[in-house]
Amino acid sequence: MDGAIETYEQAIEFLYARINYERLRGDLLAVDDFKLDRMAHLLDRLGNPHADIPVVHVAGSKGKGSTAAMIAAGFTAAKCRTALFTSPHIEFFEERMTVDGIRPTREAMIGLVNEMAKVVREIQHEPGRVSPTYFELATAIAWRYFLGCQADLAVLEVGLGGRLDATNICHPSVSVITTISRDHTRLLGSDLSSIAREKAGIIKPAIPVVCGVTDDEALATILSICNDLETDAWRLGHEIRFTHNRDRHTVCVETPRRRWPEVTVPLPGRHQASNTALAMAAIDRMQQPMNDNSADAAVKGIAEVRWPVRIEVMSQSPTVVLDAAHNWASIQALLETLDEDFPARRRVLVFATSRDKDADGLLRRLLPRFDTIVLTQFLDNPRAVPAEDLHRRVREVFGVPVHATPDPSTAWRLARRLAGPEDLICVTGSFFIAAEIRELIIDAPQSLPAGTF
Repeated sequence: MDGAIETYEQAIEFLYARINYERLRGDLLAVDDFKLDRMAHLLDRLGNPHADIPVVHVAGSKGKGSTAAMIAAGFTAAKCRTALFTSPHIEFFEERMTVDGIRPTREAMIGLVNEMAKVVREIQHEPGRVSPTYFELATAIAWRYFLGCQADLAVLEVGLGGRLDATNICHPSVSVITTISRDHTRLLGSDLSSIAREKAGIIKPAIPVVCGVTDDEALATILSICNDLETDAWRLGHEIRFTHNRDRHTVCVETPRRRWPEVTVPLPGRHQASNTALAMAAIDRMQQPMNDNSADAAVKGIAEVRWPVRIEVMSQSPTVVLDAAHNWASIQALLETLDEDFPARRRVLVFATSRDKDADGLLRRLLPRFDTIVLTQFLDNPRAVPAEDLHRRVREVFGVPVHATPDPSTAWRLARRLAGPEDLICVTGSFFIAAEIRELIIDAPQSLPAGTF
């Protein structure tokens, strides 16, 4: 597309034409695909819109999106103009970038992408330069939007890893690492120490760290890096202490700076209590700490966070839960939450996953905990494991009867027919399948009686 971009659809088409590692098969990726010099050059050509906006930078294997959302909500409620960058999006590209919860208008997106398109065309004519990727452009667009909105602070969720992620061209005031578990092992390493080293690539010299990692091996790696860079780390369970009242679904958090008012944990699951504590600690680690009135406002803002497809309850009778769990740790957190918070007569699982995930490992944890299994695949995405391949693996490895269909719509309708009013339907295995089923639920008639198509 060489001419001016005139419509929102053209703007999105321009972005989707870039190399998109979010949708590329994992076996086609290599570490060499991720280079920060492309991102640095792109931002330089745009006038370095990131240069003067302080950042809370959030990495981790699980919980980084939820934690980032809570941090941003706390600052916004405390009257700090706060930008938030997350990925991937569920329905609209511009969901990735908000300022005080407001995403760009379609008209703003057209202007932002036109600016990017002009710079991309110029870069493509520079000898030895490679065109920016989809995620790099998304990150740059976010920075331009944040600058135009005069954001006081940006909260950035890492896309993949940390060290070589496009978001790592930033000037953090606080670096947050939520958890470390095995994921993206082809790119990040197969052992927890290697994965921790990649995640800890966001740590900068003398910049405070908030750490929720509890695994001894991973934590030792992170603390060693902190020591080398002469930075101070607050650790969950040490400098950051919290008590979780499961009956009230609240936490009381204490850091070296304050004892926070009791806050309602905004999202389901025991693990979200830890994420809430990390978010409050990250707020406390800023150079200009909140006063008591601002802290009270932040607590109210955090309590109001809603974060789609993170153990999201879409309906009752039957209960329908969508979750983007795609690694061992997130699947375990999902199962614990279902056991504790979602009693049901029977459980129906709708499952799809990506080629770069440990499908056998995920299924090994999930299959014994469900009464009926529906295997499927997400659409228009080469990372999807074909439903027939999942079906064959289940027959060969696990020897249990399951349903399988390549069409998510058919899978959802089948699960809906199989579940009675007292049952639970859980959709998981990938962000992409959770997002696709979510759209089907929202677009469908709202009152389908149980047991019908």
